[in-house]
Amino acid sequence: MAQDLGLPAAREWPSYVAGEMWTGNELVDVTHPGDASVVGRVHVPDAATVDRALQAAWDAKAPARATSAAVRAEALMHVSNRLAERLEEVAQLITAENGKPITWARAEAGRAVSTFRWAAEEARRFNGEFQRLDTEKATERRAAIIRRFPYGPVLGISPFNFPINLVAHKVAPAIAVGAPIVVKPAPATPLGALLLGELLAETDLPRGMFSVLPVSNDVAPMLVEDPRLPVISFTGSEPVGFAIKRQAADKHVILELGGNAAAIVLDDYSSDEDLKWAAARIAMYGNSQAGQTCVSVQRVFVEEGIADAFMPHLTEAVANLPSGDVWDPATVVGPVISEQAAGRVMEWIDEAVDAGAMVLAGGNRNGTFIDATLLSNVSPHVRVACEEVFGPVMSVQTIKNLDEGIQIVNDSRFGLQTGIFTHDIQKIFRAHRELEVGGVVVGDAPTFRADQMPYGGIKASGTGREGLRFAMQDYTFDKVLVLTDLDL
Repeated sequence: MAQDLGLPAAREWPSYVAGEMWTGNELVDVTHPGDASVVGRVHVPDAATVDRALQAAWDAKAPARATSAAVRAEALMHVSNRLAERLEEVAQLITAENGKPITWARAEAGRAVSTFRWAAEEARRFNGEFQRLDTEKATERRAAIIRRFPYGPVLGISPFNFPINLVAHKVAPAIAVGAPIVVKPAPATPLGALLLGELLAETDLPRGMFSVLPVSNDVAPMLVEDPRLPVISFTGSEPVGFAIKRQAADKHVILELGGNAAAIVLDDYSSDEDLKWAAARIAMYGNSQAGQTCVSVQRVFVEEGIADAFMPHLTEAVANLPSGDVWDPATVVGPVISEQAAGRVMEWIDEAVDAGAMVLAGGNRNGTFIDATLLSNVSPHVRVACEEVFGPVMSVQTIKNLDEGIQIVNDSRFGLQTGIFTHDIQKIFRAHRELEVGGVVVGDAPTFRADQMPYGGIKASGTGREGLRFAMQDYTFDKVLVLTDLDL
């Protein structure tokens, strides 16, 4: 890569153990997905060091819980401000280790700034509730104060596709509620998490309150089983997530898993402006970041009355998406994370074609780069239709009406988000009521996410919610304080 990352070409990154930098004898290379060049080398903690981090988190349970809202908020704002100061460096680091085009990396870096800022604000207003209990004769002169307290240290396991912001969604709410956190980043993309560790080490948080351990996935089962980590927040694939839930049946487990998100375009969305907007948004957010987002558009359902007008717009929009040089701000589609991932995606495309699908756009591969691909006439039984592709591949089909669209979307084991393009307020409310998903986005692709909103799915798409206040609730439990003999 010719781009200056603002970092040494292959900087050595320490781990963070109980808030302190740690270096050891084992170094692992981190490579760029597009050309396999080394972009960093990471110090991987040994078993004794991992155990020390876990014990420090457990020992910090009480001190962390006792920190004031001001201390937590100031630490979170410090990270937000430092990310803002180093925004371009952070973005280039994301592109270097993840391969997403620089435009999307800059967007992710900016979102991380907001995520920590939101957490700081929520830390200041995460208050309890006062409840009168004198509503019955037997409980006169009594009242209750209900506050939320953290279960204890959190194990945050983050994926490769958002190496800064999805780590932020583990770390920020934990700090906001006073819970120690141990982060295990994805082995392919640990640098963003380590950068956050560097910024957290500049704060006044109790030292055992955070650790960043870039260990291999082989170490994960031990972390999952360890009783010193009573809360697990995992973002990643469905099989791994539910395996964790089974393995840690006695723990509080939050899972943000995959999906095969759908966009429904109804026939009242029929003006040329409407059709071009829907086509552009669906094409963009089915293929941005090479489709490696759990709410990337994967299935498109178009009401038959506008199908003939819409299909050329969608096909053209997909075919014209800029791909290639990830350092070019115009690039939309970059590489997938690895050669193995690219081979799997192409295998799924070939399977669909062998079963009768037509390739309307794309369908080609060059190393880890796959052209944005649009398929029609896809069998509902092939993997691109019923599993999560996690690549730049969409299918499109016509539907008779909203009834059929809802039926098809619901006939899936996933339920993350759905986009619906319509101006009909009755259909909007009906879709919100009947679609079996965690979120419905009107007038845009299902890929939309605001970091402060509750985000997550149902069915095989997971349990619990991210989004700062909602994750803070997931990390904590209600504790009641009953007051007696009060003049209310």
